[in-house]
Amino acid sequence: MEIKATRVNSANATIEAVLLKATVDTRVEKIAKQAAKTMNVDGFRKGKVPLAVIKRRFGEKLIQDAEGELLREVVDGGAQELKVAKETIIGEPQVTKFDKKDDKTEVEVKIGLKPEFDLGEYDSIIPEVSSIEIEENEVEDRIKELAKNSAPMNKVEEDRAVAEGDFALIDFDGYVDGEPLENGKAEGYSLEIGSKSFIPGFEEQVVGMKSGEEKEIEVTFPEDYGKADIAGKLVKFQVKVNEISVRGEVEINDELAKTIMQGQEDASLEVLTEKVKEQITNEKKGKLYNEELKPALIDKLIENYNFDLPEFVVEQEIDLAFRNKLQSMKEEEINELKNNADGAKEIRDNLREDAQRSVKITFIVDALSKKEEVAVDDNEVMQTIYFEAMQFGQDPKAMVEMYEKQGLMPAVKMAMVEDKLLSKLLDRKLKA
Repeated sequence: MEIKATRVNSANATIEAVLLKATVDTRVEKIAKQAAKTMNVDGFRKGKVPLAVIKRRFGEKLIQDAEGELLREVVDGGAQELKVAKETIIGEPQVTKFDKKDDKTEVEVKIGLKPEFDLGEYDSIIPEVSSIEIEENEVEDRIKELAKNSAPMNKVEEDRAVAEGDFALIDFDGYVDGEPLENGKAEGYSLEIGSKSFIPGFEEQVVGMKSGEEKEIEVTFPEDYGKADIAGKLVKFQVKVNEISVRGEVEINDELAKTIMQGQEDASLEVLTEKVKEQITNEKKGKLYNEELKPALIDKLIENYNFDLPEFVVEQEIDLAFRNKLQSMKEEEINELKNNADGAKEIRDNLREDAQRSVKITFIVDALSKKEEVAVDDNEVMQTIYFEAMQFGQDPKAMVEMYEKQGLMPAVKMAMVEDKLLSKLLDRKLKA
């Protein structure tokens, strides 16, 4: 079998080969003989099925299997010619030419190779991180908030309307364009008036309602709402107030600390204060890292290292970004693109630079995480997905299944590794 391997650059190579028809026929014969030994075919004893019957019934499948085996050998032979280890080949080889002729098939296969680059000295790239300052009133306000949230709820017995600061136990049922709103129905929902936890305008219209009262509330969803089918639309809710409650008072002392820090033997107001300081420090650090320092560090890492990228990985990243962009487009825009190849190409070209950055930082993070011994195990991934699902009121198991079905688990894990790695690098420069 003729094989010619050519390096395009350090991360991409092309393998050309010629599969002679005689070679394919020989391989078909071999596979058919193996199948005849184990295959069950009605009318024949196991292991006694004539080759002619096997070929007649499964001829096309036998040819495909033979060609598949030979293609794998083409890739192996190309890798040997290129002197690259099989484990450095990334993803599945891309068959870009399979030209069948009477006596032969001309084949071209493109492979991507894991980029090799020297990390060198990178500590100077990491920015210095100023110490995190905490104001005394921040700690006091947080403890007051904890006290408020741990205070008992008292039902309002007097005949009065819902007011700011109350907790209204409500039933609601939403409709958009006369149809039920998806996930827009609930019973016995405790709504804190003034919390701004609902669509703007909803809580304000509950104010003034009395226990037992029913009312239709109309709100317009924001134009930038996460679900495009109801963004900017008028939604009507049938709302009933079942009861009104207010929070009681609670003193800030050691007893409060014991209530909040249940199970901790040394619980006291002093210990709680230190815990709150630590919590606020971590929140501020997280905000600083995520909004400023991590994006800046990623830019510096991308700028610092130069190496070739496997082109098909970049194309996969562009495919993903292109699909995401299509989801945000209107139907008429999508239909226009279907008949406009140049328009689709222009969009993909505009996505290329970001895709290259994304692929490049993935390889850099992979190399740095090994150097820094940063890893994330499967249990951490599962815990993160479960926590995310609970935050959004979704079924954790269903979310895991969705990620697995869409092949997103490796991406989730890689994102967690990146976050953990960058935090470790920045922590090293954090001033006490």
